[in-house]
Amino acid sequence: MERRKFMQQTAMASAGILAAKIGFGKTLQQQFPIVRKPLGQRKFTSPAVEKLINEIQANVGNKEIAWLFNNCFPNTLDTTVEYSLIEGKPDTFVITGDIDAMWLRDSTAQVTPYLPLCKEDASLKKLIEGVIRRQNKCIIIDPYANAFYKDATKISEWKKTDITDMKPGVHERKWEIDSLCYPIRLAYLFWKQTGDTAPFDEHWKEAMTLVVKTFKEQQRITNQGPYSFKRETSWATDGVPLDGYGYPCKPNGLIHSMFRPSDDATIFPYLIPSNFFAVKVLGYLAEMWEAIGKDPQKAAEARALAREVYLALQNVSVMHPKYGKIYPYEVNGYGSINLMDDANVPSLLAMPYLDTVPAADITYGNTRKYILSDDNPFYFKGTLAEGIGSPHTGLNKIWPIGITMRGLTSKDAKEIADCLDMLRISHAGTGFMHESFDPSAPITFTRTWFAWANTLFGEFIWKVYREHKDLLKAPPPPPTAPLQPANGKKS
Repeated sequence: MERRKFMQQTAMASAGILAAKIGFGKTLQQQFPIVRKPLGQRKFTSPAVEKLINEIQANVGNKEIAWLFNNCFPNTLDTTVEYSLIEGKPDTFVITGDIDAMWLRDSTAQVTPYLPLCKEDASLKKLIEGVIRRQNKCIIIDPYANAFYKDATKISEWKKTDITDMKPGVHERKWEIDSLCYPIRLAYLFWKQTGDTAPFDEHWKEAMTLVVKTFKEQQRITNQGPYSFKRETSWATDGVPLDGYGYPCKPNGLIHSMFRPSDDATIFPYLIPSNFFAVKVLGYLAEMWEAIGKDPQKAAEARALAREVYLALQNVSVMHPKYGKIYPYEVNGYGSINLMDDANVPSLLAMPYLDTVPAADITYGNTRKYILSDDNPFYFKGTLAEGIGSPHTGLNKIWPIGITMRGLTSKDAKEIADCLDMLRISHAGTGFMHESFDPSAPITFTRTWFAWANTLFGEFIWKVYREHKDLLKAPPPPPTAPLQPANGKKS
């Protein structure tokens, strides 16, 4: 069979599967059934979030997109948060979805899109204040850990296989720079959106002091530092080589990250998107130390560290024969580089979203062209979608988070529309986003319950609604067959 014909038939077959799942030709209620948790089963309800959902439902012509927003945007609140008061102060534990643990990265990313609504919803503000307080507690338990249990006495299942300093309350101890960046970002944006300084207490000061201490240790200027990690596993990306310290890097001011935001081990420990992220949030931290903590010495320390990392980053870009000057994903300071991108955030693609590099930056623009091309080994194309994947889910799987981030960082209406279309077909009739999916057969996907992907999708739709509402209009009706006269001949 000719390749073109095969591709066309594959696309039609996949579309048929989706049509069967969604139910084209049925009523709107039949096409888009209620899949959101019933009101009585939701973990938390925000009047401001419900108001926005109703507005989107009423004003977006594309009813499938509106339905997806209704399901996805509140998914974190509906299913993953546990809010309580501890000693009279808010405490919020946030699981990722189908894994009953709280990641510092995911929990931040899951609630950040709600921040603009806090001004009109005091209960939502308290909930997010609780996330900040809980994250501070987690960092104090172990600044090198990436995920935690609600029960601070619980012993992890990984205790049997992980050779590292596992403490009670820690689910997993993979050192990732972004695990300490995200809580700073959440605290800073919360402060800027609400003006509330309630969570910035002694626990916050202790946690932020540990953040700077840990970053400095992982610059490894004079020694390897206190952290090492080994796991008894056959999965190569789950362990760290060379006795758990990773492949050597030349000390230059950059911070080592033994794992990526995908929780996969780095190849070269100088993970560039994460180091850019550290520079940004250290600036946030310095501002908070000055304005809230009233500690100019701590502010100066954070600012000096940010400058060290920033100056080191000025030497990491490389000249690509096709794209010109671009940012690599990982380097080691000795001249070795890893050119790729991973859909998990921080990524090279997401740098403007995190405000670590301007979208107009020429090197970023070149990098964007590279990572959204076949030259990126983890950029996959299928008959229905294309995008960035991750070694975490193997080959030929693309991540809705990557497609969403592409849309969030784009100024091009056509590119944004393409992202909307690919996300719209990726849910495979479930009404939710997933971790990854087959770009030729979205019905093949990983993780049915992944709240970060859902809430981020909702953030994207809300942004498009504000800035490109015309892209959310109702799709044109399907073509109808020409009328046939009684004799069977075309009129």
